[in-house]
Amino acid sequence: MIELYGIEEKTYTLNLGPQHPSTHGVLRVLLEMEGEFISKAEPVIGYGHRGHEHMAENRNYQQFLPNMGRVDYLHALAYNQGYCMAVEKLLGLVVPERAEFIRVITAELNRITSHLLWFGAYLLDLGAFTPIMYCFDDREHVLDLLDRITGSRLTYCFYRFGGVPVDLDAEFIAGTREFIKRLRSRWVDYDNLVTKNVIFINRARDVGLITRDQCVKYGITGPNLRGSGIPYDIRKSEPYSAYPLFDFEIPIGSKGDIFDRYLVRLQEMEQSCRIIEQALDKLPNGPIMAEKVPKRIKPPVGEVYQAVETARGEFGIYIVSQGDVKPYRVKLRVPSFANLSLFPELAVDTLVADLVAILGSVDVVIPEIDR
Repeated sequence: MIELYGIEEKTYTLNLGPQHPSTHGVLRVLLEMEGEFISKAEPVIGYGHRGHEHMAENRNYQQFLPNMGRVDYLHALAYNQGYCMAVEKLLGLVVPERAEFIRVITAELNRITSHLLWFGAYLLDLGAFTPIMYCFDDREHVLDLLDRITGSRLTYCFYRFGGVPVDLDAEFIAGTREFIKRLRSRWVDYDNLVTKNVIFINRARDVGLITRDQCVKYGITGPNLRGSGIPYDIRKSEPYSAYPLFDFEIPIGSKGDIFDRYLVRLQEMEQSCRIIEQALDKLPNGPIMAEKVPKRIKPPVGEVYQAVETARGEFGIYIVSQGDVKPYRVKLRVPSFANLSLFPELAVDTLVADLVAILGSVDVVIPEIDR
């Protein structure tokens, strides 16, 4: 209770979630309010905890592979890739060039599906219904393509230790080129619907500012970091797979507000299209699996760390092997956990409506946090 000029003001608490639509999963945010303004915001996580790291230590390397598609289900192939690359490092496996190209093509298509879902769902949070219809229309075309070769539409488990199990056919390649052409024709629609929309501009400009110092302090990565003007992308900073062979840019913002984070994700989809086009043009012939991949994965004693760039930022996996068929320790460094850690600082002195806009712009995947 606060007394000011003889008037008593009371603070009160408000629960946002864990079933609120704007929390995008079972996230609870405990708010302390002074009138309509937030004085404190405390994210409460753990409602969907599944113990992936512990499961890794109780399964062999192949058995744990499907788990990776359930950590961040929106960009599952990036997690597949990170885990496979870490195990391949332990085993000393060299992945054939064609397999690396296929991994890049499919991972970038999956990145586009993730950004499209964020785009549509975020605008729905803010009260705009039309964009999600466009986004899901485009997204279905990618899911159809990935479904043909992976057999899945969401929780992919496509890559294998040493390469990929299925080669690309002419129909997939032609369909991918057609999709890229279609998506590029949509930029005008998205700009007219959202980017130039005065209602969205007023809700996004100068709201939820993330400074460079905050990015460093909290370990922010991905579009949230690049929206604040820092051009850090694992695909460029710590090149892996076939990414060094492709020419693409790192979109960055200037202010670090919601609008910058929105623009970065929109522009990243175009960069993904550039990467996919180059990969299809340069797709080499050859095998899609490494030679002499052991049927029983039993890496030598050692430890390894591998980082990849997911749709939400840096995913790192640390594996300790004691020479057994099961890993001794697996530690997953997920971007959403670090990104959400900044949220209480961003929420102070904002309205609840702005809080929803800020949370959505950070783009957290709760099952990734509750790994």
